[in-house]
Amino acid sequence: MDIKVPAVGESVYEAVIARWLKKTGDVVAKDEPLCEIETDKVTLEVTSDADGVLTVLSGEGETVKIGAVIATIDARAAQTEGASKPAAAQAPQKAAAQGAAPPMSPSGRKLARELGVEPGEVQGSGRGGRVTNDDLMKAQATKGEAAKPAAVKPAPVQPPPATPSQPVTPPPAAPAPPQPKTAPKEAAEEGRIVRKPMTQIRKRIAERLVSVRQHTAMLTTFNEADMTEVIRLRKKHGEHFQKRHGVKLGFMSLFVRACCAALAEFPDVNASIEGDDIVYHNFCDIGVAVGGERGLVVPVLRDAEKMGLAQIELAIAEFAEKVRTNRIALSDLEGGTFTISNGGIYGSMLSTPILNPPQSGVLGMHNIQERAVVVDGQIVVRPMMYLALSYDHRIVDGKGAVGFLKLVKEYIEDPEEMLLEC
Repeated sequence: MDIKVPAVGESVYEAVIARWLKKTGDVVAKDEPLCEIETDKVTLEVTSDADGVLTVLSGEGETVKIGAVIATIDARAAQTEGASKPAAAQAPQKAAAQGAAPPMSPSGRKLARELGVEPGEVQGSGRGGRVTNDDLMKAQATKGEAAKPAAVKPAPVQPPPATPSQPVTPPPAAPAPPQPKTAPKEAAEEGRIVRKPMTQIRKRIAERLVSVRQHTAMLTTFNEADMTEVIRLRKKHGEHFQKRHGVKLGFMSLFVRACCAALAEFPDVNASIEGDDIVYHNFCDIGVAVGGERGLVVPVLRDAEKMGLAQIELAIAEFAEKVRTNRIALSDLEGGTFTISNGGIYGSMLSTPILNPPQSGVLGMHNIQERAVVVDGQIVVRPMMYLALSYDHRIVDGKGAVGFLKLVKEYIEDPEEMLLEC
């Protein structure tokens, strides 16, 4: 059976084999991950279509066309191998095969590769036998200690016995071993730099960011929001919300709702340019930036203006899990009329988000910090968040951009009004 590069979208014609999770000769099971491939938009796992013995045809780092055969699986070889061994011998081998691919996260597999540790040789201490990062670090330290050769004390050289007629002469000194001729500059630079090829996703991100600067008139306006009422709302209803819907009530769903309401009032921010036309969208497909192991991706909430808070939170959680396990599909990323990026989860105080073309607007959320502000003539301490709206000045005027961001601020500071309109 042939293992082919799967089609991931109409505009994707080739992929790069990032790494193999199995090697030639391994016995694999149906639906077991075989390798990870990267395109300029997504990273995903290729799984086995049947039980059998794997033969790898394309190496890591190789660029392959969509539909190309990168491996084969021989089911007959697996059956022959199983029949030639007694059942008593197959049991420990099955356990070993299972130990060769213990349950691990993609970041754990990356760490194992960097440390040079074979995951199948590590006893996992996590839930269900999962190998944790601590397990890998301990295994690497144990491996390093075992690799140190024991010091062997050389046996002393005994001079020949003395005779009355022949004086004792010491043995000639051994010549000094030749020293390697290494240029001082090369020796000094060794290990100071590491060169790695850019991934396809990182190349694509770089191209798009440069393109935004060159082909849009991007401008950013700022405001700040008092998060007191939103925090109070979460504390009051958060526990009940989680029990009812199985997901936490976060800030992102409230900002999605606020943006959808504001986009209805300022349609220019929800528009895009196609040739000489401005295309206005009577719907809100909101992109939510999610950080992954290989870069930032922006899955899209379709018709977000029709979604409730629980639906938004569940969809975002599902996207985050897909990104973590490399199961995000190109269809999840296509389209989008507006984007929200939350740099506050990384501790960002203030930043200028970059547009996601062909969209004309992106909202940047930031860290919440308590600051002294003036309310009704009194200096009080409030949890404040800076908001940033980057917009394409070719479509959106300054008045519209400032009005949009001010309306988002008002909805966040008085969320009950926004929720009553749902």
